[in-house]
Amino acid sequence: MKHQNNMKYSNGLFLKIISLSVFLLVINIQSQTVLKINAPFTVIGIVNLAVEKPFGKNISLQAEGFISPWKSFHGKNLQIYMGTLEGRYYFNEIMKKWYVGTYGSIAAFDLQKWNYLTKQPVLDDVGNSQYLDDGSIRTAEMYQRGVAFVFGISGGYHFTVSENLGLDVFAGIGSVQSFYKGYIKENNERYDKAKNWNKSGEIIPTRAGLMITYILP
Repeated sequence: MKHQNNMKYSNGLFLKIISLSVFLLVINIQSQTVLKINAPFTVIGIVNLAVEKPFGKNISLQAEGFISPWKSFHGKNLQIYMGTLEGRYYFNEIMKKWYVGTYGSIAAFDLQKWNYLTKQPVLDDVGNSQYLDDGSIRTAEMYQRGVAFVFGISGGYHFTVSENLGLDVFAGIGSVQSFYKGYIKENNERYDKAKNWNKSGEIIPTRAGLMITYILP
């Protein structure tokens, strides 16, 4: 029952984040500007859309939505629903050549963190490894479900293909502050010993891609 309540909470949060991202995108579309789609992610069924709005010759604001719907991707949990706002400064002019930026994101996730992609030892209540009847250590795949807040810096280069089409190559690194609960995949029981939420903070790459851009006439 507790696991089902957690699922309902996460799904509700996912929908709120998606709604916020869509709202921000609609605002920008009505104000005109540049539509974008991250081509490499589209190939593997992940949706990453953005709208960028200029404010003057060198400064812009981008609203972005990222949806990875995979409950299982090659056997690994990979559900991510994220909204991002990014401010950019172009050294030349908007949508031309080099730029730097700063961004903030909020995400809801149900995934296997990078250091949990292989089976991990299952611990007992006092932190010791559990053993199977044959004397071997019990191991299992584990996943994490929760929310994350990201703040970082980015950079990229915009290539002009034609009057309206272009390519935006970008990457970013940021501080990720996560609040999550950890579960064992085989029975959905918690592997962590926290009463409520685990907390973690790390500085890692959080953005990268190649976006096809279209400047609205």
